[in-house]
This record gives sequence, structure tokens and C-alpha cells, in this order.
Amino acid sequence: MAELLNITSEGQGVPIVLIHGWGLNSAVWQPLVEMLKADMHVITVCLPGFGDNLEHAIEPYSLASVSALIVNSVNQPAIYLGWSLGGLVATDIALSFPEQVLGLVTVASSPYFVNKDSWPGIAPEVLALFHQQLAKDTQKTINNFLKIQAMGSISVRDDIKHIRQLVMQYEMPTKQTLDQSLLLLEQVDLRDSLKLISVPFLRLYGKLDSLVPKKVLPLIAELAPDSEEVLFDKASHAPFISEPEAFHASLNKWITKHY
Repeated sequence: MAELLNITSEGQGVPIVLIHGWGLNSAVWQPLVEMLKADMHVITVCLPGFGDNLEHAIEPYSLASVSALIVNSVNQPAIYLGWSLGGLVATDIALSFPEQVLGLVTVASSPYFVNKDSWPGIAPEVLALFHQQLAKDTQKTINNFLKIQAMGSISVRDDIKHIRQLVMQYEMPTKQTLDQSLLLLEQVDLRDSLKLISVPFLRLYGKLDSLVPKKVLPLIAELAPDSEEVLFDKASHAPFISEPEAFHASLNKWITKHY
């Protein structure tokens, strides 16, 4: 059996697992954890090769292997909440391990991230540029990605500063890990599978998000007609940072409704 990932656990109640996005780590969830832990059992996990799982390399770095490793490490049924790339992972877990998933929440995420064939998303040349930049300067690439995530937010400078302060508590992932995990954003396509999700499903977005543009929302809603959607007007790609109170209120309302 593969070595399990390090996870952190706080609070009591319904378990909820928080999965971070590309290039970052679980420390980005600290403000949300403080809000949730009074009423819930909050579990955070760094993706393989990130944060406190920096030394945990997996081969191949595939969506299936990452999902299985997280589920085995958590080892209990839970709500899975994933941000950006973490939303792809959480969605795959809901599809592949439905008996281990009480509910699914995706944050600023898409079943397919690439702008292709009239599907709104990230321009392929932007993703290619990130690969090129990684080969030259990993730190600069991550800094540029942070700027893109906060772009459009009414509190863009504060958002970037806040995220950076949180995630820099850990060492940077390697170029190889960043390259391999970036490929998931480029290659994974879960659009045709969304209709198979059988648990309560909440989708949270920032209206000002440039990575997951709002014009993709009705297309996702059509693929997952039983899901629920919340759009935060003043947020971009990190609504839990830009609008923490409103984000927590919407999440808590959905959790109370279903659990």
C-alpha cells in the first residue's frame, strides 16, 4: 500500500475535506478553517508534492492516483470541497469513490479548464507560457499565477498579499511537481461525467474570475442540472479570500440544508 498523505484535522461534526489549487498548499484554507471548525470536522490535505506532502512524490502524477491517495488518507466519508485544480480532484473523488463522499463543493473550478471549441476557459498559450516560465524561474511563475488569481478582485493587492503570506509557510514544490500537476489543468475533461454525480453538489464562483469566466457557468449548470450555484459579485478566483464572510455564509447555508 502506498504511503498515506499527511492531513490535518480540527473540530467536530460533519467531516469536510478541503483541497487546494495548483501551485499552492493547504495553508491557504486557514481563515476558512477558523470559521468552519466550530461546527464541523475540518480536514485539510496538501496535494502530493505540495506543502507538508512536499516529499511525497507519486508516479504517474495522474488524477486517478491523486484522488485515490487522498481518499485512502482521509479514510472516512466526508464532504469534499476543492478549489480550482482541487475542484477537479474533488469531482473525480465524487465520481470514483461515491461511497466515501457525502457531498461535493467546487470553488472557482471547471470540469474543463481550457478555452477550446467554444468552451470558455484558460487560453492554451497561457498554460504553455507557464510551462516555459517554470523551466526558468519557479518562484516567479508562482508569483505571476497569484496575480492572475486575484486579478479583477476589488481588493486585488490585499488578496495577493494574504494568499502569499498563507502559502509561504511551506517550501516551494519542485518544478517537476508543478509541471506534472499543471498538466492536469490542461488535459483533464470531466464534462461528460458531471451528470453522474449522485451527492448534493454546490458550485461557488467569483464574478470577476479570469481563469473560470462567468460565461462558462450556464454551460456547467446544464451539465449538472441538479447542482446549486452561488456567484460572489466582488470576488475573482479566490472568493474565500476576497469575500470570506459571504463565502462562509453561503457554504454554511448549503451544509445546514443538506446535513
